[in-house]
Amino acid sequence: MARPKLEPVRPITLADISAARERIAGIVLRTPLVRLELGPGQPDVRLKLENLQPINAYKLRGAANAVARLPDSERRHGVWTISAGNAGQGVAYAARQLGVPCTVVAIETAPTSKLERMRQLGARLVPVSYDAAWEALEARAFPGVEGTFVHPFDDHDFIAGHGTMGLEIFEDAPDVAAVVASIGGGGLVTGVGSALKALKPSVKVWGAEPETAAPFARSLAAGSPQAFKEWKASFVDGAGGKSVFPRMWERMKPVVDGSIVATLDETRRAMRLLAEKTRVIAEGAGALAVAAALSGKAGPGPVVAIVSGGNIDLAKFAELIAAT
Repeated sequence: MARPKLEPVRPITLADISAARERIAGIVLRTPLVRLELGPGQPDVRLKLENLQPINAYKLRGAANAVARLPDSERRHGVWTISAGNAGQGVAYAARQLGVPCTVVAIETAPTSKLERMRQLGARLVPVSYDAAWEALEARAFPGVEGTFVHPFDDHDFIAGHGTMGLEIFEDAPDVAAVVASIGGGGLVTGVGSALKALKPSVKVWGAEPETAAPFARSLAAGSPQAFKEWKASFVDGAGGKSVFPRMWERMKPVVDGSIVATLDETRRAMRLLAEKTRVIAEGAGALAVAAALSGKAGPGPVVAIVSGGNIDLAKFAELIAAT
């Protein structure tokens, strides 16, 4: 199958992000930034609560902007994406707002709650293995699926939508010294990093990856995009890819200062801490950035940790936090 010709990677500008903010204002919630009270001697950590979005995850920002930017001629045929759950919900939500059909090539090991929410939003699901989904992400095609493809991370408009979060962070915490965002494909950290580096170049932008899937940390060490051959599935299903796509390496490198790798135990403890101290339910990827911030590796603060989502089966959530 021939791969489509892609436009060259170009920087995400403040103008791109500001235009996206206006475009998605009627769909996306301006989420609050709250302090995580940790006591003396601990980092000053603030939480960007993207779990409060209508789909309980940040992906709505990028999806709404990307779908809105499609020409009518492309939207008319419907849209499709590939997702472990949150991007699929975002594209399905945006497609429903515009009255167009949506198909999601869905990773079959995604939590039941995410699969069910995509169906509730009107998406047709095509369940596939993680390996098949990752291959389809590279090919930008999947047998039997038609319509306009919306890439869940390697898409200029998708990333610009995520950048709107960076504008909000800077407005609510102009003293921000560092921001931490989980990395799956890299769209979130690229968007937020693009905004903050333009507004305040001194801000450190950190990715967070789970120990079971940390290709960006490996890529930084090698100086080139790498695969993570010992990849393992975990409850941190919304972050941690099998590899860094070369195009995403090109996007991330100018705006991301490093990657903080968190253990699964640290992530579980962060999930529990969020529930106990702030009454926030975070999925694994949502708590991952908090675990990274709590390590102190992002500095004393103010550190903004992006709670990227809260889509997790409650029984699984209870099981995970009980195990800490």
